[in-house]
Amino acid sequence: MSCQGFPRQLRLLNAGDYRYVFDRATYKVHARGILVLARANALGHPRVGLVVSKKNVRRAVDRNRLKRLVRESIRFRQHRLPAVDIVVLARRGVSDLDNPTLHRQLHGLWRRLEKEVRKQAAVASSS
Repeated sequence: MSCQGFPRQLRLLNAGDYRYVFDRATYKVHARGILVLARANALGHPRVGLVVSKKNVRRAVDRNRLKRLVRESIRFRQHRLPAVDIVVLARRGVSDLDNPTLHRQLHGLWRRLEKEVRKQAAVASSS
């Protein structure tokens, strides 16, 4: 059985880590209520940070639910994701989505992110 935890090494921990992604996000993928920004890193594994503001998701219970679902989704896909730093931004309306819909959207976001990274790696290696 593989390790599917969410240790500190898989998280963006400080403002500098977030700024690294926000300043020059190479990849942008979005779904209803969620925006994912990503930038390649040299660590060999993905790292994830969450931005869920009170302005966009009013109730604390909804913010915590969203964060829990995103972390769970990342835990199960961490071995498939490329070596990128990822920031997941919650947008307005995400709290209206139910759990199965959020799971489907997150699964699609990770697949599209993998596809974009592979596509850009192929372009970079061919030039």
